[in-house]
Amino acid sequence: MPPVTMLTFEAEGLPSFVVPYNPSELSFEKTMKFAEIAIPGLDAPLQQFVRGEAEKLTLELLFDSTETGTGLGATSVTEQSDKAFSLARINPSTHAPPVVTVGWNHHFPGDSLVGPLGAQRRNTFVGVVESIRQKFTLFSPEGIPLRATVNLTLREYRKLDAQLSELNLMSPDRTHSHTIRGGETLSAIAGKQWNRPGDWRNIADENEVEDPRRLRVGTFLRVPVLDTRRPR
Repeated sequence: MPPVTMLTFEAEGLPSFVVPYNPSELSFEKTMKFAEIAIPGLDAPLQQFVRGEAEKLTLELLFDSTETGTGLGATSVTEQSDKAFSLARINPSTHAPPVVTVGWNHHFPGDSLVGPLGAQRRNTFVGVVESIRQKFTLFSPEGIPLRATVNLTLREYRKLDAQLSELNLMSPDRTHSHTIRGGETLSAIAGKQWNRPGDWRNIADENEVEDPRRLRVGTFLRVPVLDTRRPR
């Protein structure tokens, strides 16, 4: 009986597909980059967060076409495995491999984040193929491949706007960047970043905005450090 939950792949410009056999495991790797700040006299250096590194998803896929026979005229397993291989091919229109979305079920790792991390909740993995390895292990008398194992590693792919929206960074004592979206005002940005809409002029002065009523969508703004000791 086939499993109720199937691993699905969707990619830009390619037909989506479901792997016939769920992998026995999914491996996620996420690392953080820190800089050590050495201070004379301390027992250990201070750790300064720099950035997160791209997460990696590694999995092994099994493809098998022996259900239709193994003798003469057998069906090649490449009809299935080439769907995975196409994820590592360069798209003629974008000049790059496609962005791939891997889905499984509603309990995908990362779907249960709560509290201030709730905006970073996910139920799929979006990335690009970093490496792919195909191994054919069974052949028909005619030499047609009938069984294949595909080892796939995907590197996380996330656009800037999506990351800024998910992180929702609000620390008033640090300089941030913000991308203007349609319908936004400086007071709304000040409210989101500092919870102080009335301090919008600090953003205008920092970015030399002459007319705050005419903001260009897509423009990057520097949101400066705010002196929270001042009254609202």
